[in-house]
Amino acid sequence: MAASRMLAVVLVIGLFVAWTSFFVIDERQLAIKFQLGEIIGSEFQPGLHFMKPLFINNVRKFDKRLLTLDTRPERFLTGEKKNLVVDYFFTWRIVDPAQYYRSVQGDEDAALERLSAIVKEGLKAAISQRTVQEVVSAERSELMAEMLTQVQSRSPELGIEVVDVRVKRIDLPDEVSDSVYQRMQQERRRVATQWRAEGEEQFVRIRADADRQRTVILSEAYRDSERIRGAGDARAAEIYAAAYSKDRDFYAFYRSMQAYRQSIGRDQDVLVLKPDSDFFQFLQKQLGTAAK
Repeated sequence: MAASRMLAVVLVIGLFVAWTSFFVIDERQLAIKFQLGEIIGSEFQPGLHFMKPLFINNVRKFDKRLLTLDTRPERFLTGEKKNLVVDYFFTWRIVDPAQYYRSVQGDEDAALERLSAIVKEGLKAAISQRTVQEVVSAERSELMAEMLTQVQSRSPELGIEVVDVRVKRIDLPDEVSDSVYQRMQQERRRVATQWRAEGEEQFVRIRADADRQRTVILSEAYRDSERIRGAGDARAAEIYAAAYSKDRDFYAFYRSMQAYRQSIGRDQDVLVLKPDSDFFQFLQKQLGTAAK
């Protein structure tokens, strides 16, 4: 019975030693192997690896995937000594786990604090050499490249590689934005007033030109109508004169018939004249003929 217990104890100890003699590195991990607190290895490929058991060796693993830090917006001064609020983020990864451990003891928060300071300093240096216009428009890509170069030159001291730094948004401070918006509104109002004045001027000019053209057209039309009417009246006078010269009695009769038609040819027409007036001379002759 004692032998069985001893065998079980030995088996358990053997399993424990075997279990603590190996470690596995995942594709997404980096590792450091320590011996009594001293780093003795950090170049491990993914797979199964051996180490001395019984706490002589121990292993610490780190994530080697690409990580992102989205920072809070920060204020920076441009070359014109104007404040800008810059919202940015950067992506990073651990490339040298041994150096990473030496610099920050493997503490990710401490690493991010130091890395944020490096990125902020690089961003500050890049923005301080440019105007607001250059930062927000024309040289923005150049700004990003310069800032990334400065950050990458210092990040290896942490065992870290900064892959990219990007600016999400650039704003003016609230106190400056209000005054800028007010100036923009005033400028827009000024432009609107100017456009309205120019439009009113064009309206008055177009309307005056239209009135002038209307007056000219009406005048020319009246002139042409009077000329045509005069020519018609002249022609009518010629026709009347020719008719009168050919047969005076028929001309007088025809003109009297026209006068009768225009004066008493409609319903409810009333004409008050003396019965023996010249106007009724043809009617009188007609009535006298009928009496006989």
